[in-house]
Amino acid sequence: MKIALLGYGKMGKVIERIAQERGHSIVLRKSSNSSFEGLEQADVAIDFSIPDSAVENITACFELGIPVVSGTTGWLSEYDNMVQLCEAKQGAFIYGSNFSLGVNLFFELNAYLAKMMTKFDQYKVSLEEIHHTQKLDKPSGTAITLAQGVMEHSGHAHWTLENSNTNDLFIDVKRIENVPGTHHIYYTSAVDTIAISHTAHNREGFALGAVIAAEWLAPRKGVYTMKDVLEL
Repeated sequence: MKIALLGYGKMGKVIERIAQERGHSIVLRKSSNSSFEGLEQADVAIDFSIPDSAVENITACFELGIPVVSGTTGWLSEYDNMVQLCEAKQGAFIYGSNFSLGVNLFFELNAYLAKMMTKFDQYKVSLEEIHHTQKLDKPSGTAITLAQGVMEHSGHAHWTLENSNTNDLFIDVKRIENVPGTHHIYYTSAVDTIAISHTAHNREGFALGAVIAAEWLAPRKGVYTMKDVLEL
């Protein structure tokens, strides 16, 4: 495949290496200051940019009929508009807050545990996420997906970054140097704590998942998620 990389930071460079190892070529390496020249040659685009660039990048792909996989977080107020544009242009789109195989399995485990815990109201649930200091959005998109998985099976209607006595689901956000991504879910009672965690050791898992998603999406039309790619 010919791949356009929309965003050429640390993640973009890892995606490039893995894509080339899998036999693909890169026709565009777009940074925030460069143009879309070369995008029209791509069979698929992978967007790991910044929140302020994501909508422009995704729109450019749909206008050219190029399938796009987006792992950029922090722009989801425009997600429904992008889905509508994709459908209007008969395009192909996957957004994922995290493309790692392990994280997507963790999403399923989180939802299953949340459903199981609905009978035990003595436990209070909370989330913790830790990322490197260069990450712009708080909380992470992965943490938001995990929170949504909990809220679907609990009495929590909203999440919050404030540790208050409200019924909102608390997400504790930490930024520490050189942490690719760590997420914990805690169920705490007066007598014990139940916890599940996912810890990324590097960016490899995110990048490989994004390339696999691009391979899967390239011949298709429509709007999908990683659950479709991984048949979860």
